[in-house]
Amino acid sequence: MKKITHRAYSALIIATCVMLGLLFYTLRFSRDGADWALFTANKTVYENGMISVGTVKDRNGLTLAHAQDGIFYYSDDYATRVSSLHAVGDYEGNIGTGALSAFRAKLSGYSHVFGMRDGGGTVTLSVDAELNNAAYRALAGRNGAVMLMDYKTGEILCMVSTPSFDPNVGFDSASAAFDGAYINRTISSTYVPGSVFKLITLAAAIERIPDLYTRSFYCDGSVTISGSAVTCAGVHGSQSIEQALANSCNCAFAELSLELGSEKIIEYAENLGLCEALSINGISTKAGSVEAAVEGSAELAWTGIGQHKSLVSPYAMLRFVSAVANGGTAREGSLLEGERSGTARLLSADTAGKIALMMAYNVTSSYGENNFPGLNLRAKTGTAETGDGTSHSWFVGFLDDREHPYAFVVVIEHGGSGLSTAGSLANTLLQAAVSK
Repeated sequence: MKKITHRAYSALIIATCVMLGLLFYTLRFSRDGADWALFTANKTVYENGMISVGTVKDRNGLTLAHAQDGIFYYSDDYATRVSSLHAVGDYEGNIGTGALSAFRAKLSGYSHVFGMRDGGGTVTLSVDAELNNAAYRALAGRNGAVMLMDYKTGEILCMVSTPSFDPNVGFDSASAAFDGAYINRTISSTYVPGSVFKLITLAAAIERIPDLYTRSFYCDGSVTISGSAVTCAGVHGSQSIEQALANSCNCAFAELSLELGSEKIIEYAENLGLCEALSINGISTKAGSVEAAVEGSAELAWTGIGQHKSLVSPYAMLRFVSAVANGGTAREGSLLEGERSGTARLLSADTAGKIALMMAYNVTSSYGENNFPGLNLRAKTGTAETGDGTSHSWFVGFLDDREHPYAFVVVIEHGGSGLSTAGSLANTLLQAAVSK
């Protein structure tokens, strides 16, 4: 009897170990199965280290990239290959943030139930190749970053980074014209923000300075702070906060910056997502930075103006203005058509509404509605000094339009005036988008 009992216990222990082993394997398989299948030694998925199956399409069904039997194809259209390169990526994997790298599991056609699908899967991006082409043409050989997003769904409709190149041909790596060609500047680069950062300072001022709307700000072209001059592009005299933003007055925003203090400006920049690495379908963006400045100093004034040592990614600014457009809630960006990402409350509805009204006033009073015909535009310019005598050109904003809920960001490196350069490109892109 004891032998039978002993054997029964032994069998039970063995069965328990088997069950635990199966459970462990199932959990590992569920978690890591795709990684196992996508190991580069898997010849059904990879050819010479490159994913050799799957198709990438734009939101309208246009094929942007396709791999079959070890042969790699891009779009037949040159303009589409070049303008959509950074969204699609390259088969060599040099552009690590592109769809060909980021969505390998989808491209492989892998599923936990059926394994690998013959011929791979299809990834349909949210981008519209026609809008990418329009943005690329408008950049006209200049380096920069352009994004357009549906702020209701988070779908990124346009993503263009330059310099770009034809993936069928490649480029001369020794040529300065292609410096950073593998970098997707929309999400993997940061820039001095210039006056678009005044929207961040404005958000803090709305919530932290009680008499903001009754105060008068005076500008005679410059203000001296701790022995250093903070200069303005104009002489604006007495002005309200609405007028100060429309004038992009450095003197007014220097005053606000000193009153808010370095800690509060950094707090708002961090809370609004400008200083963290964000995520688009698991693709990490580059984090920005806003450095602390001595209280009462000219450096603090320049920080709130968007100069000093501040750096911001184009996508982070796009996400912020999307939140303004959306009543304070940002819909996280998505590069996959029809896939909705999460949301984040960045601002109160009241603060977002006040910023939106002032961005509308910018257009009517300073930028000229005739420069943006037919568009119900809210925007802010930025002319960001780089320290080498040139300025990056910024234009950010959104359309207050139920049928076309589009937010945008345009950065043109060394482009000069935010309005005439980046603003003009934004109009070209928006006109193309609303006419579709």
